[in-house]
Amino acid sequence: MRLSRTGQVQFFEVKDSTALKNYQLALPAGASISSVSQDQPGSRRVVLGLSTGQVLVFQHDYKVSYPDNVKTITPVISYPFGETPLSLDSQGRALEHVTLSQNGETLMLSASTGAELHVLSITREENMLTGETTQNEERIALPQIAEPIKALVIDPRQMWLYVINGKATADVFDLRSKALNGRYKLLEGEAEVTTVTQLLGGISLMVGDSKGGIAQWFMVRDSDGKAELTRIRDFQLADSAVIQILPEERRKGFLALDAAGTLGIFHSTAHRTLLTEQVAEGAGVAALSPRANRVLVESQGQVQRFVVDNPHPEISWSALWGKVWYESYDEPKYVWQSTSANTDFEPKLSLSPLTFGTLKAAFYAMLLAAPLAICAAIYTAYFMAPAMRRKVKPVIELMEALPTVILGFFAGLFLAPYVEGHLPGIFSLLLLTPIGILLAAYGWSRLPEKIRLLIPDGWEAALLIPVILLIGAGSLGMSGHLENWFFGGDMRLWISNDLGIAFDQRNALVVGLAMGFAVIPNIYSIAEDAVFSVPKSLTFGSLALGATPWQTLTRVVILTASPGIFSALMIGMGRAVGETMIVLMATGNTPIMEMNIFEGLRTLAANVAVEMPESEVGSTHYRVLFLAALVLLSFTFVMNTLAEMIRTRLRKKYASL
Repeated sequence: MRLSRTGQVQFFEVKDSTALKNYQLALPAGASISSVSQDQPGSRRVVLGLSTGQVLVFQHDYKVSYPDNVKTITPVISYPFGETPLSLDSQGRALEHVTLSQNGETLMLSASTGAELHVLSITREENMLTGETTQNEERIALPQIAEPIKALVIDPRQMWLYVINGKATADVFDLRSKALNGRYKLLEGEAEVTTVTQLLGGISLMVGDSKGGIAQWFMVRDSDGKAELTRIRDFQLADSAVIQILPEERRKGFLALDAAGTLGIFHSTAHRTLLTEQVAEGAGVAALSPRANRVLVESQGQVQRFVVDNPHPEISWSALWGKVWYESYDEPKYVWQSTSANTDFEPKLSLSPLTFGTLKAAFYAMLLAAPLAICAAIYTAYFMAPAMRRKVKPVIELMEALPTVILGFFAGLFLAPYVEGHLPGIFSLLLLTPIGILLAAYGWSRLPEKIRLLIPDGWEAALLIPVILLIGAGSLGMSGHLENWFFGGDMRLWISNDLGIAFDQRNALVVGLAMGFAVIPNIYSIAEDAVFSVPKSLTFGSLALGATPWQTLTRVVILTASPGIFSALMIGMGRAVGETMIVLMATGNTPIMEMNIFEGLRTLAANVAVEMPESEVGSTHYRVLFLAALVLLSFTFVMNTLAEMIRTRLRKKYASL
């Protein structure tokens, strides 16, 4: 579509330059077009500022039909707010700059004559009974500008009016309070603003300058809640003035053309300069297709066509692993949010919170599983009677056969609400169990020898069963009383309100308990075999030389079995890192970077399981999910490689024993 100053609209075929249709816009007699502006990318709404102080809004659409099974595209011009131009300047002066924004049934128009601002709000209301449509107009009076205006922009929510004036100054007006929000300096030095365009969604302003630079700005709220126009990131096209910025209609990318004919392709979120290429000799005008795969450049009376192959511009090292300042955010953050309901969504594909969640889940699981499994393995292999060992070891190893989906289901539906309602009891249980075991052992050692000899050697562990059951019953039974005595009746509210710590029902504590239970059999089985495989000759030799059983254990047995124990820990760690169903069902799947044990998480494996079925094959989202799986595989590969190196070194070091 080409538009002339006299209001003639011409549509032509791009492939062969064939003229399709011509329209003459409904301009008043003697009026010409003095300024032009478009609404959001993809809206196809255009506003014309006329030499008579009026504006005309029209929309160009393309109807698709299939006569005789041949696809035919017919361009159509329509006037959504009527063919009669709307008056903005009562004195009839030519409008030098004009802009518009349509939000639902409200159209906001703004224009300038010199340093004078004109703002008009038009609202259409439809009578649901009669079907009649009424149109209400409201003129908005704003403080005037001291310097000549260069450009006007209204955001899609019709909250802010950006007035670019002088060399490089932006006055931001709050359209709701009808007051000046602030005056901002856009450029330093002698550079001047040459073009201003909204990015897809209208939140960001892309400001091109006379030295080839392009800056991204948007409104950011400070700690006091005041919104300020903030410079987010910069791009450099070349050395000539940027004369046109073309935002993409489906992504947060844009193209830029300078006065020397250099075309650049950029992506804002990824902060990438994808391509800079000389496409024309001197200044020209460019147009971008809706899919951003075709570019037209008209220069010196010739139109050039270019094909753009740019399938995945959203990805960069900083977008995947660094903090990114996303639109409408108060500061740069690590965020994973791959989909949204609106078309102008800014993809947030940071793998950092997913990797952090994976390590966080593994850390809390190993924190529970490692000491229990290693200590149980050592006791079973070294101290326990053979007859009891033959009963205990198969029972613990049988835990590994329990499907993780059952554990996750149990943890999500039962354990999570139970832990939330019995927090004091859970923490008392974790604290009192080791203390109770030590006190029971100390008390047993102080009993008369004839009583202790009643229990066969190696069967003492059976006495701990009632001790642990009593501690568990007592801790959980006292949970409600502890809440009333120390936490005002509700420990969760005390944590949230008094300590200011966020609390989610499905959190890392639940994951640690459930996944720790699943990891214990792996670590226990391998570590127990390693300790039991230590030659008896080493043990008997140490005891014969006068060492106590404990000295023999710590200085001979554990050192000799250390390669196997370390391998057990690494295999357990690998199991915890790669676990899917437990973390999928026992957490809120919230991709946040908080070490808080009371908040949820999302792991790499769970994220792939959740989002792979709904991702578009071949899309950037789809490929990033494969990258997440590769990161997980690489992590386990590195961990296993380091484990093998350390295991080999330990074996060589203690082989002389």
